[in-house]
Parts: sequence; C-alpha cells; structure tokens
Amino acid sequence: MHQIIKNYFPHLTDHQMEQFAQLGDLYADWNSQINVISRKDIDQLYTRHVLHSLGIACVVRFRESLPNTPGGTRVMDVGTGGGFPGIPLAIMFPKTSFHLIDAIGKKIKVVDAVVEALQLKNVTTQHGRAEKVKGKFDFIVSRAVTNMPDFVNWTRNKIRKDSYHEIENGILYLKGGDLTEELKPFPDAYIYELPDYFEEEFFETKKVVHLPL
Repeated sequence: MHQIIKNYFPHLTDHQMEQFAQLGDLYADWNSQINVISRKDIDQLYTRHVLHSLGIACVVRFRESLPNTPGGTRVMDVGTGGGFPGIPLAIMFPKTSFHLIDAIGKKIKVVDAVVEALQLKNVTTQHGRAEKVKGKFDFIVSRAVTNMPDFVNWTRNKIRKDSYHEIENGILYLKGGDLTEELKPFPDAYIYELPDYFEEEFFETKKVVHLPL
C-alpha cells in the first residue's frame, strides 16, 4: 500500500520509501495497544493518514536552510494524535525541524515510539498544549483538531515574522467540508483543494487551508 506514496512523490529516496513502508506495521502494532487511529481506518492508513498528511507537501516545499536561522525551517504540529501530519512530513523533509505536540500523553508515547523506530532525527515531541510551547515556527500544521478561530487563538504568537517560502509563514490546516462560515473572520485564508492533487475518492471534500499570520 505504501506504493501509493511513490505514485505521487516519485522523487523520494529508497531510504524515505523504506521509512514510509515501516509505518504500516508500526501503526498496526501500536494501534492494537493504544487506539490512535480508528479501527476502520487502520486498513486505509496510507490513503487516509499518510497521503492526507502529505497534502501539505503539495502546497509548500519546506526549505532546507534559512538566512540567519540555525536549524532552518521549523514546523510545529499541534494536536498530532498518532503523529499526523508531522511524521509523514518529517520523512518527506528530513532537513526541516518538526515539533509534535499533543495534550494526551499516551498519544505522544506512540509518536515517540514511531519516531525512534524510524530514527527521525528531525523530530522533537511534547506532551502539552500549544499555548505553553516556547519558541517560534515558520509554519504550524494540524489536522482539524478544532475550529479555526480557536486554533488561531492557540497559535497566533508562535509564528516567526520573516518569511522565506513561496507562501507566507502561518497555519497550514487540513480540513474537510464547507468552511465558508468558519473562515469568515479570516479573509486572508487561501484554500487548496486536495482533489487537484490526489485522485482518490477520500479526498473529494478535503482541503489544505493556508492562513498567513
């Protein structure tokens, strides 16, 4: 099933493909102990979780280095759950720093185990809430953990001022359905429709919302 990733991202190295291949067994094993992915979704891991996470990689390519910025691009994944979208993005962008946080400790336990098994040196984790995180990030990513107004309140002070990417620093949010009402307070928000990138039926109503902050 991991071959679906190669179909859309043919430039991946053998090492990256091996890391993606390992995700299936790792999540099947951990999910039987700690439920981080719904039972019906675990068979669809690569489409509904891994490829969905990589929708963000269709919108922006995180830069390997930034001017006057040791460590280059920094990305925080808020409410990462079992590690999505953070872990697939960390495999895709091995020279970008990812900080994965979740308020539920047992979910971070799973994330830590997956990160260790894959030897992802570019990932740090934290059990806690976004408001308590110290430091600034180029982008904050997430998969529909709450409505956009609340999410912005949690994260608005965590964004670096200087932008070095083709899109401005801010939030990259994976959401689905009609977002008209939710995004009314945010006229600067731009919606990328995932069916423009992926042909699977699952993505029919899925989007990446970019909100510059």
